[in-house]
Amino acid sequence: MEFYKKQKEIYISELKKLNRRYNFISLSRLIIAIATIVLLYFILNSKHTTVIVCLLLFCIVEFILLMNRHVLVRNKRLRAEAIVKINEDEIDYLLHNKIPFEEGNEFTDHTHPYSYDLDIFGNKSLFHNINRTQTFKGKQKLAALLKKLLPEEEILLNQHAVKELSGKPEFRQEIMALGKAYRDSEEIHERLLNWINIPLGKIAPLSVIIALTTPALFIISLAIYFITNNSLFSTLSGWIFGFNLVFILSYLKMIKQETQHTTDIHNIIHNYGLIIDQIENEKFEYEKLKSLQDKLVYEGKTAGSQIKKLASLFSKLDSINNAFGAALLNGLMLYHFHALKSLLKWKKEHSAAIILWLDIIAEIEALNSFANLHYNNPDFTFPLLNDENKIEFKNLAHPLLNKEGRIGNNINFDPDFMILTGSNMSGKSTFLRSLGINMILAGAGAPVCAEEANINPLPVLVSMRLSDSLSDSESYFFAEVKRLRFIMDELKKNKAFVLLDEILRGTNSEDKRTGTIKVIKRMIVLNAVGAIATHDIEVCNLTDEYPQKLINRCFEAQIENNELYFDYCLRDGICKNKSATFLMEKMGVI
Repeated sequence: MEFYKKQKEIYISELKKLNRRYNFISLSRLIIAIATIVLLYFILNSKHTTVIVCLLLFCIVEFILLMNRHVLVRNKRLRAEAIVKINEDEIDYLLHNKIPFEEGNEFTDHTHPYSYDLDIFGNKSLFHNINRTQTFKGKQKLAALLKKLLPEEEILLNQHAVKELSGKPEFRQEIMALGKAYRDSEEIHERLLNWINIPLGKIAPLSVIIALTTPALFIISLAIYFITNNSLFSTLSGWIFGFNLVFILSYLKMIKQETQHTTDIHNIIHNYGLIIDQIENEKFEYEKLKSLQDKLVYEGKTAGSQIKKLASLFSKLDSINNAFGAALLNGLMLYHFHALKSLLKWKKEHSAAIILWLDIIAEIEALNSFANLHYNNPDFTFPLLNDENKIEFKNLAHPLLNKEGRIGNNINFDPDFMILTGSNMSGKSTFLRSLGINMILAGAGAPVCAEEANINPLPVLVSMRLSDSLSDSESYFFAEVKRLRFIMDELKKNKAFVLLDEILRGTNSEDKRTGTIKVIKRMIVLNAVGAIATHDIEVCNLTDEYPQKLINRCFEAQIENNELYFDYCLRDGICKNKSATFLMEKMGVI
């Protein structure tokens, strides 16, 4: 918290300075513009113009310099505003005022093995809480990491990278700020990909010769005219100017083709370059981050400089939409032809690497999100990994619960499968979600909410929160049976970590009991690891039949001084207290 407060204060102070500088430059530009107009008036109405021309040239040069300074200060101001907002958001989040981050609703998938059941995406979800990505690809990458189990080697590489990035909060905030200053989107990303896929246009060698020759001839003829005052050269300059305009019209279609998908996105592409600069210039120790840096060198050139060059070329071509400016620039020097030629050269040499570079930004953003989680929760741990089917947690809790109120529990899956009992509100479902979410975080290389953890990374399969599918004319019960069938089919392929919560609620008690018992027996045959929560005490008798495979554990409701309370502590054995009966009697229901 103190880091965020300090950062906020530093950049609020910097923002005030930048605002003053920005306003000063704006005023200076206005004064220079007025002075330029006045000088032009005097040139047109005075014979003694030498000094005035010099002053006019000075004003024009100074105006251009001020424009450049204006852009630089504006970008610094956007960065400072972004960092202030980043720290305000983190403070609000840690104070539990709000969750000011994107929810990831677009990644919600009711058919996914666990993401819907465990609230991985959506309002107040895991993604909503940990997401610190700013780019479209960054969000996609983080979502992908939360939706699948990585190979063990990748998990370890991510763990090391997240640990290192956790200790670099300033670097992480720079990446976030640059992404926040010019937000991209799926539309912008698609436009860039469309441009990459456009077949490369061809420029005739003769056109290149003409484009180099005619601007030179224009300058020479104009210079001779000013020296000799021979009107022939003035006329020649005019003809060359007109020829250049006709010449550029022959390439207008190709220019439009190259810019139709990229108009007005040069600022965002430039920001990609700035983000890559940050990654390139940071010193990393661990293999994963170093390997990402190495991929940013393409044919001996840094990706950051090349991306910024691409942004500059797009900006130059985009200016063709200014009719007066385009006519002047192309008549004088075939400006847009040379920009087109440079863009086609860049595209030929580097376009194949753009997707890789954006993927690297996305990877860093996703790892930064996990690192931010660890920075905010230094008590979270990185699990040890094993291939011995061992899953153990010490002081396991739900990572999204407030630190002050969450209760941790020790758990090991030996035997492999747990039958969990307890009354409503006793903590069964929260415990199952804690298991599931922490297994998912562990499988992505992120820290888990536990004091210690030693796990065999396994795919997670869950049936906890299904819904009726009216569009498919599908009842809750049928949807649940389909999910159970899916889980059984997956278990036939691979060992998995399974979480089931009160299955078969859509049938009568005896049918539900019989079905639940058969499901558990099937889990045993398929060597599943995990837990099933049930209210049916008779189901717990299965542990007598399979003592090496099953164990009973429970959450008890405590009744003291005629009051009901829950301690949320996991115990061995079967739940005994009848909290529902007690509560209804106390409230006068029965």
